[in-house]
Amino acid sequence: MTMSAWGRVGVSLTAVAVVAGVAGCQGGDSGSKKAGGSSVTEVLTAAYEKTAAAKSAKVSMTMSMPQGMAGAAGGGDVEMSGVMGWDPMVMDMTMTGSMMQAEPDAPDEIRMLWVKNAMYMDMGAEAAKDMDGKRWMKLDLAAAAEASGDPAAMKELTGGMENMNQDPGQQLALLLDSPNVKHVGSEKIDGAEAQHYKGTLTVAEMLESNEGLDVLSAKERKDLLATIEKSGIEGYDIEVWVNEDDYPVKMNVGMDTPQGEMKISANYSDYGAKASVQTPPAGDTVDLFEMLGGLGEESGADADGSGI
Repeated sequence: MTMSAWGRVGVSLTAVAVVAGVAGCQGGDSGSKKAGGSSVTEVLTAAYEKTAAAKSAKVSMTMSMPQGMAGAAGGGDVEMSGVMGWDPMVMDMTMTGSMMQAEPDAPDEIRMLWVKNAMYMDMGAEAAKDMDGKRWMKLDLAAAAEASGDPAAMKELTGGMENMNQDPGQQLALLLDSPNVKHVGSEKIDGAEAQHYKGTLTVAEMLESNEGLDVLSAKERKDLLATIEKSGIEGYDIEVWVNEDDYPVKMNVGMDTPQGEMKISANYSDYGAKASVQTPPAGDTVDLFEMLGGLGEESGADADGSGI
């Protein structure tokens, strides 16, 4: 592999960071325990239940990150569109945007698949020249965690992987956990009437809601809370628009950071749309961690004078 392959790795890790960033703004299963409350929670609970039952939807999402935020040193925007499914998690999305152009040779767009607990990224025909003719890059977090032999790393990586379930119902669950959720009013979304709801959560409330963190011990959760609060993040603003069929059609999450505001806005449609995703051919796939190992060996060889 040529040294430009390092750029391919950088682009793919940025893509992973974006998906993980979106997942970090998701919560846990809260709908059932909120039933029977006020009219607002009744509406949101009904939307949660219908969303969970649909198991899939088409989505168009925009994510904006400020400069200097972890995983996006240069900041910028990312747009993702496609279809996703939950329970089990599957995804077929295309990613574009300024954040993906950090490397000169970055492709204009990256198609990302999530299937069988692994992510696959189509890095394009040009990238294939640096990857032994293979254009798909695979990232298997569970396998990487197991290979590490580190129980703490396994817990963190597999917990993060489970939290990458991009179920829009989880954002409804977050809103249900907000102590100040309220109905804002009626608005048109994509030409159709929808009811607008919003609320806020502190970092502590977000961590309490996030069942993806249940793998952490009490001390680990306390340390995570301290780390997030030390970073200057105080809380999250959450908004959801629910249509007359009780489906969420738009969701926004805003998070203030010392570097600026991170925003995620997603529009959902065609609930129940087929989300069947096939694993790319093994002969056209390179494993990211194996690639990193190979690049590391090449770098070491060059450093001691035995490389090119």
